[in-house]
Amino acid sequence: MNEIGKMVTGLQHIGLPTNDMAATVRFYQSLGFEIAHETVNGGEKVCFLRLGSVCVEIYENGQAVGKHGAINHICLDVEDVEAAWNAVRDAGYQPLESEIQALPFWDRGVRFFNILGPNGEKLEFGQIL
Repeated sequence: MNEIGKMVTGLQHIGLPTNDMAATVRFYQSLGFEIAHETVNGGEKVCFLRLGSVCVEIYENGQAVGKHGAINHICLDVEDVEAAWNAVRDAGYQPLESEIQALPFWDRGVRFFNILGPNGEKLEFGQIL
């Protein structure tokens, strides 16, 4: 396993844009998901729903494509986002951001960055603080 793979502790969440937050939350709740965290980010409603070890981040941005391929990003959980940032860059990947980002999600915040996969998908590396 390479250095980057050693830093990933699991799947943190799958990012799913929606045009109708209430309907999307109801749908996932009908499958057994429970709301783990709700907030607003840049005017967009954000809701994290959890079922067992699966977490879906739903955010209402009015730009959801509404067809297969609608997932925006896959977030891999890391315990040290700075070490992951360095390992990704050392391996030749170009992060989409110029520096590690932060948001006031969860109790103490989250730090993260993204790279592009071979199909244009975003792969996020995130550390919940």
